Amino acid sequence: MRRICAVKRSVRFPVSTALLRRLALASIIANVGIVVTGGAVRLTASGLGCPTWPRCTDDSYVTTSEMGVHGVIEFGNRLLTFAVGIIALAVLVAVLLYRPRRRELIPLAVAVLLGIPAQAVVGGITVLTNLNPWVVGLHFLASMLVIAAAYALWRRIKDPAGPAVAVVPTPLRTLTALTTVVSAAVLVIGTWVTGSGPHAGDQGAARNGLDPETISQVHADSVFLLIGLSVALVFAFRAVGAQRAARAALVLVAVELGQGLIGFVQYFTNLPALLVGAHMLGSCLVLLATLSVQWSTRERRPVAPSPAPDAAGRAVPVAA
Repeated sequence: MRRICAVKRSVRFPVSTALLRRLALASIIANVGIVVTGGAVRLTASGLGCPTWPRCTDDSYVTTSEMGVHGVIEFGNRLLTFAVGIIALAVLVAVLLYRPRRRELIPLAVAVLLGIPAQAVVGGITVLTNLNPWVVGLHFLASMLVIAAAYALWRRIKDPAGPAVAVVPTPLRTLTALTTVVSAAVLVIGTWVTGSGPHAGDQGAARNGLDPETISQVHADSVFLLIGLSVALVFAFRAVGAQRAARAALVLVAVELGQGLIGFVQYFTNLPALLVGAHMLGSCLVLLATLSVQWSTRERRPVAPSPAPDAAGRAVPVAA
């Protein structure tokens, strides 16, 4: 009996760092993917393909043949939420099974897992409010928060468990924080532009009442500010020898320029659905690139091993 218990205690479900990072990366990709598919729902005017929530109709949780392709598209996007949730659950289980235990990863994994149903509830409210543009914008921003949490988890898995140490001077960390705030503002204003434009998600959905040309100009101005700050970061990081941070900032500038190009082309070509969808994907990439720059301004170092006691119980420094 003792041998059986010992065998049971010895059973492990090993989770490697590589597997944990792959799962975390899959969570990022899945959450970006559901943003893009959510955009497809809106761009195909299928936002009310399932006219109620949490059911698809008053009598059915699934789409019916009478609802046509719009019902299939809307219901398909709802099903993807379960797939994204399963991946997030797998990440949390992997974090709990990982040894040695990384307690700092658990809150991030829980935040991603709980953020997905929370985001789904906001999506349900968009349906119940007949695609109110302000709620639709909130739905998008909720997804951005989940993506940010998933990215933070992915990076923390790679980093040692030790304390964070700044690798650039305080003024540059302040400039990086300002760039992050402006990047978030660009995303928020972008939802206002969307809420004023023609792609409402349904023919009868209301618009937010903002003048499309005026709010588009405000959005463009905020993008110019963001690009200027990002370029400044590239040169500033290089000036202090922070090459890793400089590379991250250069990637951010490249993503911003690509996103800006898509934005200008879609504006002057009357917002074709394909380009609008690409612009939504670009928004996710701008967020991820911004977070990468923020992360590059610090690094985590391994925790020093505790001194081993000698025969008398006194601490003896461990040789490096």
